[in-house]
Amino acid sequence: MRTFYKSLLLLSDTLSVLFAFYLGIFIRFRLESSSLPLRYFDDHLYWFYAASVLSCLTAFYLAGLYRKVWRYAGMYDVLGVFTAVSVGFVPVVLVVFGLKGSIYPRSAIFTAWFVALLLVGGVRLLLRLFSEQTILARCPSRKPVLIIGANDAGEMILREMRRHPMMGYIPIGFLDEDPQKRKTSIHGVPILGKKEDLPRLAAERAIQEIIIAQPSPPLIRELVEVCEKLKITLKVVPSISEIIGGRISIGHLRKVEIEDLLDREPVRLDTDRMAAYLEGKTVLITGAGGSIGSEICRQVARFKPAALVLMGHGENSIYEIGIELRAKTVLPIRSFIGDMRDRGRMEHLFRTTRPQVVFHCAAHKHVPLMEENAVEAISTNVFGTRNLAELSDQYAVERFIFLSTDKSVNPVSVMGASKRLAEMLLVGMAGHSKTRFMAVRFGNVLDSRGSVIPTFRRQIALGGPVTVTHPEMTRYFMTIPEAVALVIQAGATGEGGEVFILEMGRPVKIIDLARNIIRLSGFEPDKDIPIKILGMRPGEKISEELINTGERTQPTEFEKIVKVCTEPLDLEALKSRFADLEKTVSRNDDEAVRRFLAETIPGYGSAAGK
Repeated sequence: MRTFYKSLLLLSDTLSVLFAFYLGIFIRFRLESSSLPLRYFDDHLYWFYAASVLSCLTAFYLAGLYRKVWRYAGMYDVLGVFTAVSVGFVPVVLVVFGLKGSIYPRSAIFTAWFVALLLVGGVRLLLRLFSEQTILARCPSRKPVLIIGANDAGEMILREMRRHPMMGYIPIGFLDEDPQKRKTSIHGVPILGKKEDLPRLAAERAIQEIIIAQPSPPLIRELVEVCEKLKITLKVVPSISEIIGGRISIGHLRKVEIEDLLDREPVRLDTDRMAAYLEGKTVLITGAGGSIGSEICRQVARFKPAALVLMGHGENSIYEIGIELRAKTVLPIRSFIGDMRDRGRMEHLFRTTRPQVVFHCAAHKHVPLMEENAVEAISTNVFGTRNLAELSDQYAVERFIFLSTDKSVNPVSVMGASKRLAEMLLVGMAGHSKTRFMAVRFGNVLDSRGSVIPTFRRQIALGGPVTVTHPEMTRYFMTIPEAVALVIQAGATGEGGEVFILEMGRPVKIIDLARNIIRLSGFEPDKDIPIKILGMRPGEKISEELINTGERTQPTEFEKIVKVCTEPLDLEALKSRFADLEKTVSRNDDEAVRRFLAETIPGYGSAAGK
């Protein structure tokens, strides 16, 4: 079939070139109202026409015109036809202008070139149109769509729709806020108005889908609500890097996710600096089976460490991340099951694996649950962290990065207070160790295990209600990959003793988040799925903070990472207080633990409900 296709093109090009020479003569003399001179068609000139055709066909072959799939022809292919025809006519021009005598009218040679260009290119254009129409005939159910954004990204999406008609899109038009673009078109598709015209156009043109060419959180939030009312599917191009790199395809389009609604710019990473402290090192990740820990494993693996040590208490989650990593990388990976409160077990871990970089993610993190289990929260989050920190110092770990939380700032919960005590311990140890101890604070992570997003989705799947504790409650949110990338980058800049804050954007109202998830699930809030206010739970604040009272911040060399400046801590005094706390924990007295926190951490409990 392919050989037959090439043979037809070869025959078509031969006839096109011959006809171009004839039409050149015809136009030349008919314009002067004179008869066609027969001397240009004498038998002894057949060699000239045969040689001219051979010259053109050779140029076409060398230019690859018979190797291209013309169904996907674009601007570069048009330029290829132009170049091939021009090169093919160069020997013809040299012969006509170089030989004495009249074998072909000189004034007609450029007409012949132009006609050959039109015919050779036109045949290929017809092949593309015929191919597209054939495919369209097989796609009877195509969806009328509008593209938001008459820009470079929108034009690329339009081209992809034309190139892949089997995906079932009919581009009806563009919407754009620039008034100067009105009544213009891109590739024949009109710019019909601005986004405020969407309800009218949806009714007039039976629009089934909207595609945002260059999404931003405010635009997406606005259109999610509009499209939900109009019962129209909303899709976005997921990555700004794909737009910049020109790699948009219909396959990249996806439905709006909750992370698209965050006011966050994409993170730009200094991968060279990141790789410098990870490449060739043995890296230990505690809590490696959790949402954050497993993503740290995935991202660290890209920087060619010498080995990964995956440590966790839950065997199933460690098993699963181990299976995933072994399928994707040839790195040596060791899975280690243990409780970080068990000093002997942890010492065996450090002695046998000799980690050089530690990412400490393991922790109890559920605020209401830890209010009921204060002893367990302190035992794990404080004394488990102390075990790992002291062993890191003993076994000359180079960097120890502790994942903290915004709940450690002016804490009102046991969980937040336990994280604050762990921060204080690491800052105090940093001045007495060669290990670079550092902590990184960030807020809620979307879709992490046990977070509010999966809870909302489960409630929606059951038909509601979606439960919110307070209508004014706000939280900082980031995506798992972004949070992890920034944690790894913070590890590159720390010299020891720092607490870093990840820039979290603007806080989001939990009730607004609930409404958006309901809409993204295809329902209408308060109509299809009710929202129920439960009242605040123990240990919760209405809004979280990122720095404690008396702390100040200063920028770092990395965008989105800020260093918290704290007063130096007396390690010996701190150890004495920790010894008292350990005795309290050993008695399994939750109330005594809470009293200790109130006496040790300034402001503990006083901000509850604020």
